[in-house]
Amino acid sequence: MQTANINLPITVTGRHVDVTEAMRDFAHKKVEGLHLDYPKIIEAKVILDVQNTTRQNAEIILFCANHITIEASTETEDMYKSVDETISKIARRMRKYKTRLLKSHRPRPNDTIKHLNEHVYSPEIAEVEEALDAAEIEPVIVHKENYRVRPLYKDEAIMEMELSERDFIVYRHAKTDTLTVLFRRKDGDYGLIEP
Repeated sequence: MQTANINLPITVTGRHVDVTEAMRDFAHKKVEGLHLDYPKIIEAKVILDVQNTTRQNAEIILFCANHITIEASTETEDMYKSVDETISKIARRMRKYKTRLLKSHRPRPNDTIKHLNEHVYSPEIAEVEEALDAAEIEPVIVHKENYRVRPLYKDEAIMEMELSERDFIVYRHAKTDTLTVLFRRKDGDYGLIEP
């Protein structure tokens, strides 16, 4: 999972104000500290605008992967507070967007267990089932699913895994073109199987 945006091109400009080094560093740290695992931020622009002592506006525009653009602005009496509140707005919008994306891609099976009819069996059938359980029964494939294997980088595979409900993902490594399996471990971390 992406914990910080590394080597992110961030442009900080000022309107009606000279941007100090402290303001520039503060804006850089806040944008780089955005904990977004989806979508990946490609470029960020921060526009600091001072109308007067009581109206200081911070506008942040993020250009992200998959043609997603996120914009937010806040006007307060303090520039640092404006930047903080704008970053909070962006983080909220991204959480909402990711939740919406997860809900829309969740599989909806037509035949679920709650639609099965209830049956009551006689005790003789239970004894026959116990005898069958004692004998070795071969496993049967109960569900078949088509799975598309596509070329991905490890970071993209982790991002796709975060967005899905699956416990594993099979992909071709984009650099080495080898078949790779990424799986979710019980402790919450990820495991990787490479040939």
